[in-house]
Amino acid sequence: MTPFQHLPTPTDASVLVIHGPNLHLLGLREPGVYGTERLVDLDRAIVAYGETLGLRVSIEQHNDEGAIIDALTRAQEQVQLVVLNAGAYTHYSYAVRDAIAAIRLPVIEVHLSNIAAREAFRATSVIAPVCCGSISGFGRDSYLLALNAARRLITG
Repeated sequence: MTPFQHLPTPTDASVLVIHGPNLHLLGLREPGVYGTERLVDLDRAIVAYGETLGLRVSIEQHNDEGAIIDALTRAQEQVQLVVLNAGAYTHYSYAVRDAIAAIRLPVIEVHLSNIAAREAFRATSVIAPVCCGSISGFGRDSYLLALNAARRLITG
């Protein structure tokens, strides 16, 4: 068994995936960078994979910084872990960073593209220091790898 293979085990483990700005444009926006898969298909894959890991996964997409902060705050009462693709807010939103630091939940930062290999401004993540880990550059698999990590963090 490899480190990322798990037998499905029913649990009460719950995860919230938050997609940030412009992710509703997946499949249309810069397909050379983000791929051709639509958000609805990505969401189906995330939920289905979560089920194989025994995770209940809910998903939200917000373009507004305040809505992301509100979702993070609500998550404290609803889930055990958050997977967050903060999009461009990753690089400059101290408000999102402070919300992550304030909640009593682990947050895993994810990105479809390898943000370190893109434009210089994308190399800095202001949220990474308050997240329990970061995964980027693997397209859809960034989210699936995050779910593997989530299951380990939640269930031990």
